[in-house]
Amino acid sequence: MMLRLRSRDGLERVIVENPHTTTVSELKRIIEAQLRIPVHNQTLSTNQNLLLAKSREDLHRFTDMANPDLTLSSLNLAHGSIVFLTYEGERHVAGPAFNPAGSFGRKMTMDDLIAKQMRVTRQENPHCELVSFDRDCANAFQHYVNDTLAFAVKRGGFMYGTVSEEGKVEVDFIYEPPQQGSEENLLFFRDPEEEKLVEAIAAGLGMRRVGFIFTQTISQDKKDYTLSNREVLQAAEYHAESGLKEWVTAVVKLEVNEDMGADVHFEAFQISDVCVRLFKEGWFETEIKDDDDPKLSKMKKDVVVGVKDTKEVDNDFFLVVVKISDHQGPLSSSFPIENRNTQMTMKALRNHLDRTKSLPFVKRISDFHLLLVLARVLDLNADVPALTACVQTQTSIPEGYQILIESMANAA
Repeated sequence: MMLRLRSRDGLERVIVENPHTTTVSELKRIIEAQLRIPVHNQTLSTNQNLLLAKSREDLHRFTDMANPDLTLSSLNLAHGSIVFLTYEGERHVAGPAFNPAGSFGRKMTMDDLIAKQMRVTRQENPHCELVSFDRDCANAFQHYVNDTLAFAVKRGGFMYGTVSEEGKVEVDFIYEPPQQGSEENLLFFRDPEEEKLVEAIAAGLGMRRVGFIFTQTISQDKKDYTLSNREVLQAAEYHAESGLKEWVTAVVKLEVNEDMGADVHFEAFQISDVCVRLFKEGWFETEIKDDDDPKLSKMKKDVVVGVKDTKEVDNDFFLVVVKISDHQGPLSSSFPIENRNTQMTMKALRNHLDRTKSLPFVKRISDFHLLLVLARVLDLNADVPALTACVQTQTSIPEGYQILIESMANAA
């Protein structure tokens, strides 16, 4: 009897001698022998929802094949039946057979051989253990896209913070580059001079660029995808540029709640290692047409997904879910944020200092967006490191700097 097995690798087949005597336990041993998946890593079910399980707790809900002594016939499994399989770990799946070069075979080019090796599988575990958002910076971002932009056009930014040895990422501020957003597209107009200031401030605070954050619009919410092909391409580009294995991609969107109202929802992912590799090596088709299916990323050459060669890959194959938390970081986010609709002036600095005059001066300037305004007029090699060192350690600002900053504000 032939049984079909559906897993994350596609559809495969195993041969069973006698369904009336073969038990679930024996089926697992057959799968191990024929498909090289260890018995202890396997979970089987006749319920296709098994393939959507995200955690061990989810897996434990599928109990129809949990009893190792049940026979296959008692589960109504017959020739050609489908059994769903999920497993822990990775394995090598043999690609489709092909004829070797010769008088009756197609010659294999070097590109063909590379494509045979370029296998796209789901990455089970992220390099980032957890991403935690500073509540103030996350709220400042979502407040703007919700109240001002009404999720009608896309908005994005680069996240800055720290990465622990265990792979935990803490996001303490979001820098929003010059940009233009539409319903489907987000275009950054990268400013190297401004980014140089941002990097200097981050370094002085003991932080670095740790991720990319963007919104999905309300029109995108009607589409059937987690990330679109354009979003995967952009996220892969920034991940590849960063060189940081814990790099996080965060998505902010509106979701309908039980009362038919709308809640702002944060999701976090890592772009998979194979996706970053495909981007770096130029496999992605970067010209996306309006009639392309947004759920699929197009490749310039065939890759192997499951057991078939294809040029189209479901975007979900490239996403690895990251757990989300929040914290109260060392910075505030109450100063007006760069590159939004309002022009940044020294009047904003004066208003901010007036509003926070009851606080110690170091607290009053412990805001990345304020420091960015100051960095435009102060010395990048001397003044910026001196101020950010005080902010990082929360020590008193030297009187000379305090007088200088107040005089800049009062000149407004």
